[in-house]
Amino acid sequence: MASPFDSINSEAYKAYVFWSAVLVAKMLLMALLTANQRFKNKAFASPEDTRIISKKLVPKYDDPDVERVRRAHQNDLENILPFFVVGFLYLLTNPAPWLAINLYRLVAASRILHTIVYAVVVIPQPARFLAFGGAMIPTAYMTLQTILYFML
Repeated sequence: MASPFDSINSEAYKAYVFWSAVLVAKMLLMALLTANQRFKNKAFASPEDTRIISKKLVPKYDDPDVERVRRAHQNDLENILPFFVVGFLYLLTNPAPWLAINLYRLVAASRILHTIVYAVVVIPQPARFLAFGGAMIPTAYMTLQTILYFML
C-alpha cells in the first residue's frame, strides 16, 4: 500500500521547508524587535528587568510601541502556526508544484509585509488588512483543499 508521503513533490516540499524556516526566523526576530522597543522606551514589564536600567524605574505595561510589536507577534502566532500544519498537510494532496510553491511564497511574503506595515513602519489601513489577507486567503485555500481531498 502506497503512503501519502510517496506522492509529495520534492520541489514543493523544499519550498514548504524553506518558507517555513523563513517564517520561524521572522517570529524569532519579533522577540528582538520587542526587546528593542522595551529598551528604547524603557518599558519593561517585570521589576527585575527594570533594574537593568535603573533601580528607580518601575514596570510599564502599556507602552504603545511595545504593545504594537507584541500585537504583531501575537498575530503571527495566530496565523503562522496554523500555516505550518496546513501547509504540510496540503503537500499530501499532491498539489501542482507551481501552485504550492507560490502559495507558500505568498503566505511568507504577506506575513513579513504585515509585520512591516504594523510594527516597523506603521502604514494606515488598508495596508495591514491587505497583508493579513494575503496570507489568510492562501492558508484558507490550502485548508479547504486538504479537507476536500481527504473527505472524498
